[in-house]
Amino acid sequence: MGQTQPTSGFHTKNIAGSNVDWLVSALDAQEANDGVRRLRAWAYDAVAARPGERAVDIGCGTGSQTRALATAVTADGEALGIEPNPGLRAVAEERSAAAGIKARFADGDALALALPDASVDVVWCERVLQHLLEPQRAVDEMARVLRPGGRVVLLDTDWATTILHPGEPETIAALTSGALTSAANPYAGRKLLGQLSAAGLTVDDRGSQALMQDHTAVTWPLIRMLAGSALRRELITEAQRDRLYADLTEAAEHGALHMSVTMFAVAAHRPD
Repeated sequence: MGQTQPTSGFHTKNIAGSNVDWLVSALDAQEANDGVRRLRAWAYDAVAARPGERAVDIGCGTGSQTRALATAVTADGEALGIEPNPGLRAVAEERSAAAGIKARFADGDALALALPDASVDVVWCERVLQHLLEPQRAVDEMARVLRPGGRVVLLDTDWATTILHPGEPETIAALTSGALTSAANPYAGRKLLGQLSAAGLTVDDRGSQALMQDHTAVTWPLIRMLAGSALRRELITEAQRDRLYADLTEAAEHGALHMSVTMFAVAAHRPD
């Protein structure tokens, strides 16, 4: 359920030094989430990358999905991962080389892809639009670079679906509202359909998956960040915060903790 800060054009991943290590760890943790894995499996079936095709992964991070696309298109095709953070690109390149997978990585901007019109068969874009102030411009760019018949799959979070239990309703509402204020486009998941249609693409399928956290352990870094934000905005008191912490701790000890957010996915194609 981690997220980066909003930006007008792309992820705010331009973080140097040890913060890159922290971000890599966060992305790796997300990779291990069962909900993320299930939705990605659905998305791969929906986008159906084939040998010899050209696939682009926008906002590729550590390159895990670029490598999966590279495996699908094989040596006859091309898999390109676009990532603006040089530290993450370096990790993506190192991991691809270690795995013996041929994939290429480049700097780039989701709002102005350095690719010719109608030059790509498959576009993958996961958890990028939530960070953009102008997400439609990015989707329009994806439509521009797709060949007729080319496919795109968008996967993104809708932060209004955040659920945290147990706790007093007023306190929970204060914390979950923080997830909405910290993203440039917090309702990204519900907008995917309309944005693809507005770009002139034909929607083929839709999917969703609740990303649930461990029910036996409190994700304290995130909880403390949200609670701190709620305190600064004077939405809760310290007493309410402490009561929530106690409720969550007790629930985790009994395996009764629920913390989740829903990610949505939409597959579409460019009409011939």
